[in-house]
Amino acid sequence: MFYQVSNLFTFAPMNQDDLFKKVIAHAKEYGFIFPSSEIYDGMAAIYDYGQNGAELKKNIRDYWWKAMVQMHENIVGIDAAIFMHPTTWKASGHVDAFNDPLIDNKDSKKRYRADVLLEDYAEKLRQKADKEISKAAKRFGESFDEQMYRETNPRVKGYLEEANATLQRMAQSLDKGDLEDVKALIEEKGIADPVSGSKNWTEVRQFNLMFGTRMGSVAEGSSEVYLRPETAQGIFVNFLNVQKTGRMKVPFGIAQTGKAFRNEIVARQFIFRMREFEQMEMQFFVRPGEEMKWYEYWKEQRLKWHKALGLDEKYYRFHDHEKLAHYANAAADIEFDFPFGFKELEGIHSRTDYDLKRHEEYSGKKLQYFDPEIDESYVPYVVETSIGLDRMFLAILSAAYKEEKLDDGSERTVLQIPPALAPVKVAVLPLLKKDGLPEIAREILADLQMDFPCQYDEKDAIGKRYRRHDAIGTPLCITVDHDTKNDQSVTVRFRDSMQQQRLPIKELAGLLRKDLEMSTLLQKLK
Repeated sequence: MFYQVSNLFTFAPMNQDDLFKKVIAHAKEYGFIFPSSEIYDGMAAIYDYGQNGAELKKNIRDYWWKAMVQMHENIVGIDAAIFMHPTTWKASGHVDAFNDPLIDNKDSKKRYRADVLLEDYAEKLRQKADKEISKAAKRFGESFDEQMYRETNPRVKGYLEEANATLQRMAQSLDKGDLEDVKALIEEKGIADPVSGSKNWTEVRQFNLMFGTRMGSVAEGSSEVYLRPETAQGIFVNFLNVQKTGRMKVPFGIAQTGKAFRNEIVARQFIFRMREFEQMEMQFFVRPGEEMKWYEYWKEQRLKWHKALGLDEKYYRFHDHEKLAHYANAAADIEFDFPFGFKELEGIHSRTDYDLKRHEEYSGKKLQYFDPEIDESYVPYVVETSIGLDRMFLAILSAAYKEEKLDDGSERTVLQIPPALAPVKVAVLPLLKKDGLPEIAREILADLQMDFPCQYDEKDAIGKRYRRHDAIGTPLCITVDHDTKNDQSVTVRFRDSMQQQRLPIKELAGLLRKDLEMSTLLQKLK
């Protein structure tokens, strides 16, 4: 019902830059996201989630947690502390190697990540290839063979080959620490400062991303600690605690959600890249030699989780890493087509036994599992799934935002948020603020709000109230009118189609449970 679009309206065309600006403005206007400390002029790349944003964020987190932990007998969840022993970050490699390649433009004085400049360049080449392919598809119609066109058309081949060659050379240079070649590559490709158009670049240098602070009662006796740059290490150091107390058998997983902190060189693109953000991670411990089987399994499962939301499949694609992290033997990203292009949404990594072995080395404690099936002890290999909660929030908000022109000439802005994730599930609206209608509406509200986030709204004409709830993504509006007194029925109005249905009050809870509960999403994952 919710994803059937009525033929009463059409979607107004919008370019991607305009879309992104409108999503950001809409997020503030309707209580989803505010600049942090705004009355003091805010802080760069730090945001607060408003009343609707907090609910949507919580619902995304719940969907992830239920799908990952509740739906799997061999995955459990923990909540590790943000502060960890400083040696943790030495063992993990973050102290010595958690760096981004930084480059400045001498004319604009703007600072950039060198690898992001090159990745954006490659993405533009891919977009050019996609445009050529789209034109050809329209020209040739049903007889069009996309794969053959990619492999034989000189212009398309040229774009794709140059994009791949650029990323491969960048990966090789970063692996070797050859920052001079990274700069040379930027110059060879003629990459300009996006702000000024200048190509006058500084040398590339490394920049450590961790936030450091002091812990202790007095400055002389304090020790340096870090705000965690990722949540994964809290899982690794608790591997044995969870395995023994939970009597877990390999393969098994440990999941966690929580805040992480990175002193990003260029925090940009709204909440896509922030200095304080939230991760949803799961580390899956497997027998050595079986990691690639589980790596492929989790790639499939995670994409299935995303697609269950009902967003258009065109938004998603896999990207295999050219440059592997020092701990990985395989890595892929699920990329999402944000208004600013395809970017990483979730990573799936085969981390080998690197993390547990490093913590063994630095702690002097054995982090091994005795496998009764093969009568052998070993350090398990790990397959990781890691998704940014804030990025997932932005992906849903961007895909959900629609401006529609109705047949009567009027317009509406609607957030077609997947109903199970919507911050407000149902609005209860008395048609008038008199004649006993508010009292009936309040009774309905009291019955429903035990199970669903609801809002009561009696201000303005009913049409304005519908538009207000369209704008925050409320899937259902329930209108109490004068006939309700006689037939004990109400009008249910559906957000996406704007269709209306008369329904007995006693059947409301059943309708809401069928269409709005999280179980409707989880059922698709079975």
